[in-house]
Amino acid sequence: MGRPYHLHAKFIISALADLGDTGKVAERLLRNQDDIGEAIKPFYGDAAGKKLASLLRDHILVVTEVVKAAKMGNSEELAKASKKWEANADDIAVFLSDANSHWPKQERVNMLYKHLALTTGEVVSRLKKEWAADIDYYDKGHAHVLMFADSLTDGIVKQFPEKFKK
Repeated sequence: MGRPYHLHAKFIISALADLGDTGKVAERLLRNQDDIGEAIKPFYGDAAGKKLASLLRDHILVVTEVVKAAKMGNSEELAKASKKWEANADDIAVFLSDANSHWPKQERVNMLYKHLALTTGEVVSRLKKEWAADIDYYDKGHAHVLMFADSLTDGIVKQFPEKFKK
């Protein structure tokens, strides 16, 4: 999960600085979402894998709107994009909790909203050139996404213990 988060941060840096690699970074970041969908197919089936990939791709596409609005200083567009981002987080939480009872909905919502807050903090800090805060948000976001991934893995192991016996 470290590399996907690294790409998440790389996208933020590239998009805010108008670097020439922004499109390619976004393309690679979107491919990660497909990889995550593929990873759950052995447990939840093809349709669930495609659904999760779609929800996660939407998450990435909305972050591009958040970054663009923040960069332009357009608070109205930023508020609309943020609401869209929260709705997507809610959809992801519902999907996950419906798939696995070891992933309670409110816990997933809380984790996803924290992810949104940490990402927003990273974007805002970078825009304000508050480098220490930018690095702090990156570190916290990285640790959070690793914890989130571990909690998802734990839920899969609890739901399908027979697949993990030696």
